[in-house]
Amino acid sequence: MDTLTQNKTQEILDTFPINGTDHVEFYVGNAKQSALFYQHCFGFDLVAYKGPETGSRDTISYVLQQNKIRFVLSSSVKSNHEIMRHVDLHGDGVKVLALWVDDAKDAYDKAIAKGAESAFEPFVSKDDDGEVVMAGIKTYGETIHTLVERKNYTGAFLPGFIAKTNAANGNGTGLQYIDHCVGNVELGKMNHWVKFYQEVLGFKLLITFDDKDISTKYTALMSKVVSNGNGYIKFPINEPAEGLKRSQIDEYLDFYKGAGVQHVAIATNDICTTVRELRNRGIDFLYVPDNYYEDVLDRVGDIEEDLATLKELNILIDRDEEGYLLQIFTKPLQDRPTVFFEIIQRRGAQSFGKGNFKALFEAIEREQAIRGTL
Repeated sequence: MDTLTQNKTQEILDTFPINGTDHVEFYVGNAKQSALFYQHCFGFDLVAYKGPETGSRDTISYVLQQNKIRFVLSSSVKSNHEIMRHVDLHGDGVKVLALWVDDAKDAYDKAIAKGAESAFEPFVSKDDDGEVVMAGIKTYGETIHTLVERKNYTGAFLPGFIAKTNAANGNGTGLQYIDHCVGNVELGKMNHWVKFYQEVLGFKLLITFDDKDISTKYTALMSKVVSNGNGYIKFPINEPAEGLKRSQIDEYLDFYKGAGVQHVAIATNDICTTVRELRNRGIDFLYVPDNYYEDVLDRVGDIEEDLATLKELNILIDRDEEGYLLQIFTKPLQDRPTVFFEIIQRRGAQSFGKGNFKALFEAIEREQAIRGTL
């Protein structure tokens, strides 16, 4: 199977324009502690808050930002609340991939007309800083896309939130924006969700990877990448493939109890500085053996970075027709082996590191073996 799917002869018309990722919301067991983790370890700034003190009696949310990245960490003080049910089933994980649009009602209506399932109907939320229109549609698992129209709003985040800071702010690590978000789905469901993004949201198919591209001695998976028209939103979607042992996708589905967001890839302009700082703050990354670097330049050609530094930091390198990229993957960010982050720096490359797949998945298999889940 060709690893690059060309769509040059196909006219791609977005169902509705998407300006970018508005925010990613995590449902977590303890929002206060999670917020401190992301501030101190990843360098996010606290910018907004809602909770009992602001009139939100059941839920608590901390809004964190670093450059163009906005994370919302939400929990509940009620054990029978939907957030806590979600956390009990899935563990800490991504609930909302929010999309920034110009007209939320129009976007919702068009998506529903093309077959999307509603998560919630459009509504207007107001405060002294203006108004925000939001609507929601369902995607894989219990994940939803919130459509956010905020052109008439000047507040810290959304109505109901207050601006809030603390002493940890101003401690950034160079993270710039969300490059892509990866979803894991059940066997046989990848094409279903690819079709959803193509037919309902007007996304285009960028790249297809089969089990020959993404495999090791023991495990394999398949993946397709979809993107909106302007390329600001990219969603790789993975499903397991037959192998001798249980793949990382199987492990994720078992521990997450269904489909969901596997990882969020975050871009930096200086991956060496960012990764060094993250390591100093206690972030653990997957390990790739030193022999990976013995012939990597034969494969990728000249690069601007010092290879010895990349080896020291265990950063991976790959190249496509447009340039090269540098990437590294954290270990899971919570006790369950589910959600993790990718840190990526693009030097022209528009691909997703195919040349690193074998080394990466062997690294994941080593972690699975330690956990006893391979």
